[in-house]
Formats: sequence, structure tokens, C-alpha cells
Amino acid sequence: MRQFSPLEQRLLNEFQQGMPLTSNPYADIAKQLGVYETTVLETLQRLQTEGVISRVGAVFRPNRVGASTLAAMAVPEDEIETIAAIINEFEEVNHNYEREHEFNLWFVVVATDEDRLQLVLSDIEAACGYPVLDLPLLDEFFIDLGFDLKWT
Repeated sequence: MRQFSPLEQRLLNEFQQGMPLTSNPYADIAKQLGVYETTVLETLQRLQTEGVISRVGAVFRPNRVGASTLAAMAVPEDEIETIAAIINEFEEVNHNYEREHEFNLWFVVVATDEDRLQLVLSDIEAACGYPVLDLPLLDEFFIDLGFDLKWT
């Protein structure tokens, strides 16, 4: 199992939420951690390259900035990885996961507006060859996605 450095542990645990809303957030993080901004940026890039994290950035409440939807597809088991890779090529897809259900591949699409959102869903359907089930948000619930990571 990979061992995380003290700096990596702090970055992964302390900055899941509360990213500084300033013109130089990584410099501000570096100052809090007592390291250089380049060290923070290089460490985050390495963690992303290794697949430890998928992205660093703000998460906005759904449909406050642009348009978004949850989507699902029914994909034969032997094609899941291939179809997931195609879906992941779309920059508007921010995460994609398999579920145990008839609709076994689920993903979130975020676009600049509703027209672009529908175009992306159509393009995904065409690229994959399977119908996309569009599941727009009807009722909003807040889920805190921060995780208290244990480093034992």
C-alpha cells in the first residue's frame, strides 16, 4: 500500500473543503503548509497523475452555474470499461461510475447551458451506441463530500 508523505496527507485531508477564494489559492495553501506554491502544485499534479485524486477545483450547487444532470446507461457487462472510457473523454463529464442495476453505468454531465447539456447527452449516445437516460435534479439534498482520512 502506498505511503503518503506528511504534505500529501495534509493536502488530501485539510483542503477537501474550504479552498481559499483568492486570486492565488495555491500560494495561500502553501503558506498555510509552510512550503512553496510550486511544491503544492507539483504534489497535486503527482497525486492526480497517480490516480489518487481526479481533480482539484470548486464544486458548485447543481444548476447554479450552467446546467447539469445525472445520466445513466444500460451497457453489457463486457463493454462497461470501453463505454466508460468513451464517456470519460467528454470534458463535460465530471464523474462516471458503475452500479448494480439494469442501468449500470451512471455519470454526471455539467455544461454551460441546457442546450449544450442536451447536445452533449446526444453526442455521448451517438458515440456509445446506447440510449442515455437523462435524470435531471428535481429535489436538492446537501451531501457533505468531505472525508476524514485516517493515516494509521
